[in-house]
Amino acid sequence: MPRAAGKALDGVGDFFAMSLDAFVFLFKPPFAWREFLLQSWFVAKVSIVPTLMLAIPFTVLTLFTINVLLVEIGAADFSGSGAALGAVTQIGPVVTVLVISGAGATAMCADLGARTIREELDALRVLGINPVQSLVVPRILAATLVALMLTSLVTLVGIVGSFVFAVYFQNVTPGAFAAGLTLVTGLPEFMVNLAKAATFGLTAALIACYKGISVGGGPQGVGNAVNETVVFTFMALFFINVVATAIGVRATQ
Repeated sequence: MPRAAGKALDGVGDFFAMSLDAFVFLFKPPFAWREFLLQSWFVAKVSIVPTLMLAIPFTVLTLFTINVLLVEIGAADFSGSGAALGAVTQIGPVVTVLVISGAGATAMCADLGARTIREELDALRVLGINPVQSLVVPRILAATLVALMLTSLVTLVGIVGSFVFAVYFQNVTPGAFAAGLTLVTGLPEFMVNLAKAATFGLTAALIACYKGISVGGGPQGVGNAVNETVVFTFMALFFINVVATAIGVRATQ
């Protein structure tokens, strides 16, 4: 087996080993509440502005295009249905993918990578503290919580933005728009949205934490780990989105 392939397989094995340790320590006291609260605020702080900057043009333009099609085929009264379906099932989770991958995960990876090259993790091990329990578990829970909040925010922005464009620019009746919101979108679709967002946050945090605690090569290695985190997280989360969407469509039919 080529050396590169063997190294890649070792990395995959180490990633799943760390993930298994994290899930085990998730239910094993003590839980680092202070670190969890700090990381929740940290991830939210680095993600909220990119979310707003990306959600507004992304959702408004996408749903505006959907409404244009509905107006052209004489189904403008169903613009609310298209807006709700698009925002809840796809736009909210996809924008969450972009923000969590590009902002939250990279920030966590850089933070843990800096601690690793400063040998802080080795110092914790000498003191008998497991870095996975004290640093990784709070971060994956924080990223999951923030992802749930972000997808709800993006969904709300998408529906409100679509309402403004449909009513004020495409002459759709406000009552017809509001009546169509729940026509094809209900609690099952919203629960799938939340499940996808939680999975995205969990996966992104696991990848970021693994790359951070396994970094090597000094400051340059931290930069490389951050870049790899973005690439791997994007690949994993878009694959998860496709699979989760297929399962969600089957489950809500």
